Amino acid sequence: MSEITARWRLDGRVALVTGGSRGIGLACARELAALGAQLLLAARDADALDAVRTELLDDFPDCAAQVFAADLGEVEARLELFDWIADLDAAPSILVNNLGGNVTRAALDYALEEVEALLRTNLLSAFHLSQLAHPHLAAHGAGAIVNVGSVSAITHVRSGAPYGMSKAGLHQLTRNLACEWAEDGIRVNAVAPWYIRTRRTADALARPEYLEEVLARTPMQRIGEPHEVAAAVAFLCLPAAGYITGAVLPVDGGFLHYGF
Repeated sequence: MSEITARWRLDGRVALVTGGSRGIGLACARELAALGAQLLLAARDADALDAVRTELLDDFPDCAAQVFAADLGEVEARLELFDWIADLDAAPSILVNNLGGNVTRAALDYALEEVEALLRTNLLSAFHLSQLAHPHLAAHGAGAIVNVGSVSAITHVRSGAPYGMSKAGLHQLTRNLACEWAEDGIRVNAVAPWYIRTRRTADALARPEYLEEVLARTPMQRIGEPHEVAAAVAFLCLPAAGYITGAVLPVDGGFLHYGF
C-alpha cells in the first residue's frame, strides 16, 4: 500500500461508536468499516445491535464488529462498557461520540429533570466517555475523537433550548480537549449537521409546510443523508486529517450561511 493510499485507510484501527444501531451512528459504523476499521458499537437496543452486527459482517467480512447494549446516559453503563472493552482486549484508537436525544418544546415548558437528562445524555456522556477512552487513545499515539454536534449549537433552529445548550457544550468540549490532549497525540474534532434524514427527524420532515421552510433556508435545497455525515466523521478520523484538531465541520448543505 502506498503512503498516499495509507493516509486514506483505517486498517488495524479499532473504532468505538456510540448510538451505533441506527441513523448517523450506523452510517458512521459502515463508513469506518469500509475504510478497514474494526468496530465496537454501543447502543440501548440489543436486538437492533445484533441485526447491525450481522449486516456489517455480511457487507464487510473483514470487519470484526462487537456490540454492547446499554444506556450510556448512565455512569455505571459507561464504566461497564470499558470493562467489556478491557475483557475484549480491543483498545479503541477512535471514539465517535454520537449518542444523543432530544425533547422539543418551549423553554418554559421543560421540567428541570428533562433538561438534566438531556445534558447527561448529549454532553456529560461524551465528556466521561472521552475520559475513559483517553488512556487507549494516548497509548495508540494517533488517537481521534469525533463528536457529533449540531448547527443548533451555533444558531437557533427551533429544536429546544436544552438541546442547543448541550450541543454548544459539546462543541466547546471539542475545542478544549483538542488543545489539552494534543500533547497526548489525540485529535478532537466535531461535525455539526443540519436536518439529516433519520427516524428522529421523520415526523418533522413529514409536514409539507415545515419541510418547504427548511428547504427554503438550505442553499443545496435538499435534506442531508446519514452517510454524508458519516463521510465527514470518517475523514476526521483518517491519517489524512492528521493536522486537523479542534475543528467543528458543518454538514449542513450551506444552512449556516443562510440562517433559519
